Amino acid sequence: MATPLSSLLEEVSRDHFPYPPTTLEEIEEFERRVGWKLDPDLRAFYLYCNGAELIERLPDSPYQMLPLSEIVRARAAIYGEDDDKWGPASVYAICDVQDGNYVLVDVSHEENGRYPLFDGDHEAWPDPAYCKQVASSFSEFLEQVLRTRRGLYWLGE
Repeated sequence: MATPLSSLLEEVSRDHFPYPPTTLEEIEEFERRVGWKLDPDLRAFYLYCNGAELIERLPDSPYQMLPLSEIVRARAAIYGEDDDKWGPASVYAICDVQDGNYVLVDVSHEENGRYPLFDGDHEAWPDPAYCKQVASSFSEFLEQVLRTRRGLYWLGE
């Protein structure tokens, strides 16, 4: 059974390294800039903390949930170019896994009102054969990270 997002956020606050929360105005500005709205999980996370270092502090953190100001299209994060040849415009990097790879959110479709998250392997992006879905929602992803407390959880290592 899934842990409620509110409990996961309390755990982030207690055991990890959250950044100060964002404001509704900052969320609205972000949504205007990117042209899409945060789903309920992401909105709750960013109102609670505008990003976080999970497990350890940077530079050793295996997961840095990016602040809203640092969220860009996956192709810009991975290849430094916001060009269609580097992948779809609807996929954004929301978590830096510190090795040139990212966890990505695809805002082109929703599952149960939530955006799915994908592996953003910089050597394989945007090949769907290698960049698989890692969670059906942000809360599912966050729970996996907090439970495994290690990198590359989606590879089953």
